Amino acid sequence: MRVDVAFGRKGLRLDLPAGFAYRVLEARSAQPLPDAAGALEAALDEPIGTAPLARLAQGRRSVAISVCDITRPAPNAFVLPKVLERLEAAGIPREAITILIATGLHRPDTEDEIREIVGPEVAARYRVVNHEARKKDSHRYLGETRSGTPVFIDERFVAADLHITLGFIEPHLMLGYSGGRKLVAPGLAGEETIKVLHSPRFMRDPRTHEGSIEGNPLHEELLEIARMAGHDFIVDVALARDRRIAGVFAGDPEQAHRRGVEFVSRVMLEELDAPADAVITTSAGYPLDLTYYQSI
Repeated sequence: MRVDVAFGRKGLRLDLPAGFAYRVLEARSAQPLPDAAGALEAALDEPIGTAPLARLAQGRRSVAISVCDITRPAPNAFVLPKVLERLEAAGIPREAITILIATGLHRPDTEDEIREIVGPEVAARYRVVNHEARKKDSHRYLGETRSGTPVFIDERFVAADLHITLGFIEPHLMLGYSGGRKLVAPGLAGEETIKVLHSPRFMRDPRTHEGSIEGNPLHEELLEIARMAGHDFIVDVALARDRRIAGVFAGDPEQAHRRGVEFVSRVMLEELDAPADAVITTSAGYPLDLTYYQSI
């Protein structure tokens, strides 16, 4: 049996031996939006649970925007220009906007990678900087969560008047689903905070698992941290199998994210009816398999 799988930038062909019963299992793919640009405009102008972004930005002196790093296939270069248009229309000068690469504890992205992430025009015209989790003095201590997690968040994000995150929603090993609050913590969190979030306290908890945010203690912890950091507005997307945009969810960080989670769980998840004896899988190709850690 011959199977092509997503691996790196070019893919990989597998020749599997005869004599076994095989099943190729793929996540169901939502239909790409016929007009993704129009859907994005509508989501920004008629968001979920908040005023339109342009109105929300009026009277603010500075804005911080958190975006995924190179290890995530988020379409930042597509989403960012429409967000920036509305911020500038609200009277926020370009020099008052900071775009933060939410690296968590990953390595900093290179200049070439930053251009790939945000697009060359945005990279040339706006302040785009890496988050650096190990530089403790570049974070603001916001206190502890109710469960005792010390909260250190990038000072440049906390100090802004308006806090925006751009991400995408897919099943996540511990958090249930990515997107939303994840772009604040661990994305912009300090090392001390991230170590707690990735500690056995959460990772061994049976409620922290893929595909569920209900009663998930790590999801709830990150929501609390995002509130402490002043998280104001999200723009999250759902991606079809070919990584075209299948849904746009913008607005209140909790309401809009939940709407996106409901969409992804309804139209994209596939379930096995019985355990398999052996599984061969990949991480869906570049950039998700960019590093060994990300590949698992």
